[in-house]
Amino acid sequence: MSAVTKIVFLGASSASFGMSMFRDLFSTLDLTGSQLVLVGRDAERLGRSERVARLVNERTGAGLKIESTTDWRAALDGANFVVHSTAIDRNRLWRLDFEIPRKYGIRHTLGENGGPGGLFFTLRTLPVVFDFVREMERRCPEAWFINFSNPESRIVLALGQHTKIRSLGLCHGIFLARAQVASILGLPEERVDVWGAGLNHFQCLLHIRDRDTGADLYPQLKEKEKRLQESVAPLTRKLLRAFGYWLGCGDSHVGEYFSFGWEGGEDGYNFDWDDRERAKLLQLIDEVLAGRVAMPPWWLQPSGERAATIICSVLHDRKQLIESGVVYNQGVIPNLPANAAVEVPLVADAAGVHPVSLGPLPDAVSKLMAIQVNVQQLAVEAAMQGSKELALQALLVDPVINSEDAARGLLEELWEINRPYIRRCI
Repeated sequence: MSAVTKIVFLGASSASFGMSMFRDLFSTLDLTGSQLVLVGRDAERLGRSERVARLVNERTGAGLKIESTTDWRAALDGANFVVHSTAIDRNRLWRLDFEIPRKYGIRHTLGENGGPGGLFFTLRTLPVVFDFVREMERRCPEAWFINFSNPESRIVLALGQHTKIRSLGLCHGIFLARAQVASILGLPEERVDVWGAGLNHFQCLLHIRDRDTGADLYPQLKEKEKRLQESVAPLTRKLLRAFGYWLGCGDSHVGEYFSFGWEGGEDGYNFDWDDRERAKLLQLIDEVLAGRVAMPPWWLQPSGERAATIICSVLHDRKQLIESGVVYNQGVIPNLPANAAVEVPLVADAAGVHPVSLGPLPDAVSKLMAIQVNVQQLAVEAAMQGSKELALQALLVDPVINSEDAARGLLEELWEINRPYIRRCI
């Protein structure tokens, strides 16, 4: 295999997402001889990740050359692909993003990609992203920036507006949507073919078909959902009945974008469960590295994320179809603003990553999504300028906000908490 590349993994000290990346990168021989540089802030955690990477790389025979460093600037020299999955004090700050607005009477679902939580994720994340990107402009200007961090749409929108670095975001939301639909239809997931376009966590499934017969499954879906218990995806099913299409990848995700989204549930993210699962994974990793337990078989199987697929497709000119990715619009969805971040199918080959247009969205659906595009645009500008005034405007445009007084109150409180991370990026 003559084609080799340099991949920099920013955020490699994350045990959970790091493991997903390793499973994908090391489950193929397409990257044999390529360089993988693991980058993280915590030297101890990064060292653990490097040991895991070396172990899985050796076990699969993938043949990558692995190194790690806390010097992210030097790591970027000559990179071809930069995979980004960093987050600032993720669970502690996210929990505050969710709980403080509720104190002011805001009813919301997750507090991550929409509503006030989405705003503060944007305010503290974009300065970090643009530290990386400005260094890429100097050290590896032709590299691809592949983003996995939230808020996906806002990060990709900012990159599209404020840098020439080639970028895209990846999310498995399209597969969550397909799983929901397949479950309602009573069909195995692999039998259900979906084509979606729209916003991240807010795609419109334009086509749902039977892979075996080619039959349109929408009529069957609409009949079967009527007989479900009311507790099953209540918000998404209401949207289906109102707009005629399956929207989003779950009530808690799509609900972030609506004033009525809380009707699908307002319990928020299960932080305690997340902490327990991370602790269990770290314990398992330590046990495997110490030789006390065998490597689980799933460590050697692909995770289903598509960064490795895209990298290999570009490297080997595969013309591979990727079910969805977040890109700067520029007409891919003609009835959404050109300066929006949209999620559409992609084709990857040696010339790069090419968005696939499925044409215009249904008119009412595009109008529904355009509301959120406006919110995202204001939030991005607030973050890029480090502007509290624009942050207030972004809140007041957001349909999740139900009170001007509440917007000002939560802004004051969360701004002070996030002040160490907010700064002008342009």
